[in-house]
Amino acid sequence: MAGSKSVVLAALVANGAIAILKFGAYLLTGSPSMLSEVYHSISDTGNQVFLLFGIRYSDRAADQGHPFGYGKAQFFYSFLVSVLLFGIAGWESVKHGYEAILHPHAVSVEGITLLGVGPFPAWYISVVVLLGAIAFETWAFIKANAELQRQITEYGWSGIPEAFKKTSDVTTLTAYTEDTIALLGAGLALVGIVLTQLTGNPIYDAVTALLIGLMLMGFAVALAWENKRLLLGESLNSDVEQELRDIIVAHEGVTHVDGFRTMFIGPAEALVTADVSFDPALVTDGLDEDIGQIETKLREADDRVKIIYLEPEA
Repeated sequence: MAGSKSVVLAALVANGAIAILKFGAYLLTGSPSMLSEVYHSISDTGNQVFLLFGIRYSDRAADQGHPFGYGKAQFFYSFLVSVLLFGIAGWESVKHGYEAILHPHAVSVEGITLLGVGPFPAWYISVVVLLGAIAFETWAFIKANAELQRQITEYGWSGIPEAFKKTSDVTTLTAYTEDTIALLGAGLALVGIVLTQLTGNPIYDAVTALLIGLMLMGFAVALAWENKRLLLGESLNSDVEQELRDIIVAHEGVTHVDGFRTMFIGPAEALVTADVSFDPALVTDGLDEDIGQIETKLREADDRVKIIYLEPEA
């Protein structure tokens, strides 16, 4: 959890600063792709606020109303990010880019003097801001990638694609994908602005604005889909479930596992339940000790196992 929080904080600092710089560049140039990037960075900043709120809310202790805790709050707030922030920002960027394609207008090239230096074309500001954004986002991406790689190593996943399918840490997943899209968006905007200035044709700037919006909307759909599986109560992966089941069966005195279920109740937090048949020759008073030993083995096998219910069967 600490790793996820540091990833979000890094992205929040980067995106907040970038949003302000991009807005200033848009005011100076009127670039359509720069406005799309303003929408992008504002949505990214709001995203981090939502995720931090989800992390804090999920840390609340279990109570009568929520006996398994509040861990799923992170799934919910990550889902809100996809629907309210990236979906809206993407749609606004698409509309603005589409309008700019239908009604192209020249981007400002008026000379600007800053701190006694200049004058130089206003679009230089956009280039400098976008290069700075790429630097900031690269820093945030490295933080998110390091945390995701740590999980890949810990759980033996084959790589990023498998991590996306199997991780329950939607906070890191969201930050990683967001930083990737942010780097692509800034790169697209930079290409569009430079091509427009080199050719004198504003269509390049307008098209990149549209593409940035489409990327944001695509990310919104993908993120919502990933959160859906966890909100609906996804289980641990089948290979992990089989490993845990084998641990129970291998315990001395266990004859059969009649029922076995798992479910994520929060990021890296899973519930395990099992109906276990014990050897009838076991002394009843010794069952509590056996169950305790099995629970210890399950937690040692996978640190995501937090709550265990073992029901002894006759």
